[in-house]
Amino acid sequence: MTEFTMEKGADGVAVITWDVPGKSMNVLSFDGLRELDAHIDDALADDAVKGVVITSGKDTFAAGMDLNVLAKMKEQAGDDPARGLFDGIMQMHGALRKIERAGMDAKTNKGGKPIAAALPGTALGIGLEIPLACHRIFCVPDPKAKIGLPEIMIGIFPGAGGTTRMVRKMGAMAASPFLLEGKLSDPIKAKAAGIIDEVVADPVAEAKEWVLNAGDKDIVKPWDEKGYKMPGGAPYHPAGFMTFVGASAMVNGKTKGVYPAAKALLSAVYEGAMVPFDTALKIEARWFVNVLMNPSSSAMIRSLFINKGALEKGAVRPADVADQSVKKVGVLGAGMMGAGIALVSALAGIEVVLIDQKQEAADKGKAYSETYLDKGIKRKKITEDKKEKVLGLINATTDYAALEGADLIIEAVFEDPAIKAEVTAKVEAVIGEDCIFATNTSTLPISDLAKASKRPEQFIGIHFFSPVEKMMLVEIIKGKETGDRAVAKALDYVRQIKKTPIVVNDARFFYANRCIIPYINEGIRMVAEGINPALIENAAKLVGMPLGPLQLVDETSIDLGAKIARATKAAMGDAYPDAAVDDVIFWMEGEGRLGRKANAGFYAYDEKGKRVGLWGGLEAKYPVADDQPDLTEVQHRLLFAQSLEAVRALEEGVLMDIREGDVGAILGWGFAPWSGGPLSWLDIIGAPYAAERCDQLEAKHGARFACPPLLREMADKGQSFYGRFSPEADAA
Repeated sequence: MTEFTMEKGADGVAVITWDVPGKSMNVLSFDGLRELDAHIDDALADDAVKGVVITSGKDTFAAGMDLNVLAKMKEQAGDDPARGLFDGIMQMHGALRKIERAGMDAKTNKGGKPIAAALPGTALGIGLEIPLACHRIFCVPDPKAKIGLPEIMIGIFPGAGGTTRMVRKMGAMAASPFLLEGKLSDPIKAKAAGIIDEVVADPVAEAKEWVLNAGDKDIVKPWDEKGYKMPGGAPYHPAGFMTFVGASAMVNGKTKGVYPAAKALLSAVYEGAMVPFDTALKIEARWFVNVLMNPSSSAMIRSLFINKGALEKGAVRPADVADQSVKKVGVLGAGMMGAGIALVSALAGIEVVLIDQKQEAADKGKAYSETYLDKGIKRKKITEDKKEKVLGLINATTDYAALEGADLIIEAVFEDPAIKAEVTAKVEAVIGEDCIFATNTSTLPISDLAKASKRPEQFIGIHFFSPVEKMMLVEIIKGKETGDRAVAKALDYVRQIKKTPIVVNDARFFYANRCIIPYINEGIRMVAEGINPALIENAAKLVGMPLGPLQLVDETSIDLGAKIARATKAAMGDAYPDAAVDDVIFWMEGEGRLGRKANAGFYAYDEKGKRVGLWGGLEAKYPVADDQPDLTEVQHRLLFAQSLEAVRALEEGVLMDIREGDVGAILGWGFAPWSGGPLSWLDIIGAPYAAERCDQLEAKHGARFACPPLLREMADKGQSFYGRFSPEADAA
């Protein structure tokens, strides 16, 4: 498979075109890198070639490195993986450095051939690192094109010279948003920031003209000239010193020390800034190897790129069902959830009928979309035409007859089985025989709700997370009689609205809530035990959870927690395990401290609703004990409470694919993304240690930490979850 081709023009310009067969966007493999390197050698050795333009055969330049290849680098690196990885990365550095030096004399910096990058659109990751090694970067003025280095978002950092070149080109302060936050820019903003050089309508033509007119001084990078000084100052320059002190504080403040890539990146920048450029590249490579050797990076790449991508492309979709793309969706209930579902559906170009009991409520639901679109216009993300088109797709009404012709119904009325049953009957009297009916519920069993339907095989659960337009996960729940076409319809719809789906079997709380409720409960349970609430909250954040359990229950509302507790207790009877939690929750409810919505919960809030710290009255009711547990003990209680439920869900068949367990946990409730998800985390610490820790926690804190039989079996056999349950393991 040829990824790079070269054509030498009569004008003396060799055009190297990157065009990976079978891919909508270019991604770099090591075979592709070798092809590019060979073409550069050929062009530099050919006296007839005056210069080179590197471009793309697609309407974008590149999406980055093929992370499937990167994920396997460590496995393929031999008996000494660190050395194998380092050698492989240094080969990449060598290829890009060859482009940068372009055959010029090492002492005089003369005699090189100009090499320009012509970007027809988006350039990300290695797709920007290659242009950064070129002597000039030209790009089209497409506002939808994205320019940047987003590697930090999946647990690595730009390791092909991008880190070193960006800092030397812009200075550490200016480069930090692009490196440490993965900030992406359109071409105009990228030029203003100094990342690219020219924004032109025809980048290939302009690049050719520049190549033919460039002189020796035009192609020497500043860091290859004598007397180079880093913009903003090196670490021991007064200004540079302050930059690095501030950067270190920012990294630790944002990552809480649990994301190894950010710390490694900062170390590579700091150390690299004090040595010559080629030495800096070696330092960058060493820190990149450090990150790749850390199990966190492998887990993040696997969950946030490989597995997430596979699920979005239909990895769990029934294979023998024809395309089920949605043309017209009926949304029942125009409250916040229904309004959000209507919005994302219309944004995807789907015709929407938004129904509520009163026209005023239906109109209010549509107005939610208008407000969202107006905000987008203010940020220049949405045009007036786009707003008009989206709103034109939403028919807000009370008339069920408007549902005629719909091929998917999403019911989002109150969490009351009787109301849902009534709505189901009304809708089925209008819709066609082939229409799929989905209920949006977070707790009610799908199989029970399906009893109200005349076609239970076409009845399915679709659990959206709030707010719908922001949350990327959608949980699809199969009832006992749900058929494959309903599953395919739900999956195809989720793909249309650009969300990530997981498919689970019906059970109490499904998957996401099944795992997140124990996390919240464990935090509340610790409050009742006299553990300092600040220790609980900070322990959670220091292990990578976006919110502590007490803040999370404030956000979701304490009265909702009380309602769920009462319903669960009624269903489970004597087997109900959370009486200690209820004492706290019901007391808070009785005090009127219902969470953020009431400006009063586990946290105190000012008159504007801003959180101002943990509520002092909590300690009066539940005094803080003199003897406090250590940080790891609290963190393990919080993480095991969630992870053991994930194992039980897999054990019981609620979770059908291990990938969905990890991706769903990260996207659904933010389970420590650095770990790759709860099952990946158990793989990182190892099943034998996890089982031993379960025994210790059970002895000290109760049966909720009992080691699941599946985990015990895996510990005895020395197995891992991905070694046993991944698709690759199944194939083997």
